[in-house]
Amino acid sequence: MGILNNKTILITGIASTRSIAYGIAKAMHNQSAKLVFTYQNEKLKDRVENIAKEFNSTDTFQCDVGNEEEIINLHNSLSSKNITLDGFVHSIAFAKRESLNGDYHSVTDKDAFLTAHDISSYSLLSLAKYLQPLLNSNSSITTLSYYGAQKVMPSYNIMGVAKASLEANVRYLAASMGPYGIRVNAISAGPIKTLAASAIKGFNSILDYTEKVSPLRRNIDSIEVGNSAAFLASDLSSGITGEILYVDAGFNIVAPHHIS
Repeated sequence: MGILNNKTILITGIASTRSIAYGIAKAMHNQSAKLVFTYQNEKLKDRVENIAKEFNSTDTFQCDVGNEEEIINLHNSLSSKNITLDGFVHSIAFAKRESLNGDYHSVTDKDAFLTAHDISSYSLLSLAKYLQPLLNSNSSITTLSYYGAQKVMPSYNIMGVAKASLEANVRYLAASMGPYGIRVNAISAGPIKTLAASAIKGFNSILDYTEKVSPLRRNIDSIEVGNSAAFLASDLSSGITGEILYVDAGFNIVAPHHIS
């Protein structure tokens, strides 16, 4: 029996077994959670349904967070199946590929700015708003951030600005939803080689640098993020809300320096 026994957690953002959300689902399943999944569109439906089966779940629902009607439909679908939640994981971010390569001021137009904020930050608020009636007391919401929200990272550009918005979103949501017994936190994960990360120019160099300078002298993996997410979803973290938890082998505490 794990720390998430008798808890039902909704997982968003799985696109493949390389997704951070997959590592989170695996860790939560190992801790006895019952899992519910969303998929963005029909193209991903079969893939996510197969992943859900791996975790003994048949509860999968379409939800493209860029369309608020689909978030409302998600609420209605969960409600119609009498599914209540003890939390959800928001593992969703998007920026146009062309805005992640070049000088920030040159490659960022209004549409790229709004799109990144809509999908990467506003979607957390929207999911929290519409799913709140289905969240049990002592529920936990966890989202995924990155150090680029705090410091300028090469080619991260508009995504760093959107992640800064996301982290502020966490704090305001924590204050807003606290009276309902709902906690809201973020995990700032170190760089992990996912499909989404491949859009960032020079990502392999970021991985190499992080490995060389972080206190643990290595990168982290999605299971380590998952274990931390499982902790945040559990009653063991009942006094924690509005926090940004760094799971990055300590990279965030190290001042930038040259490698000799």
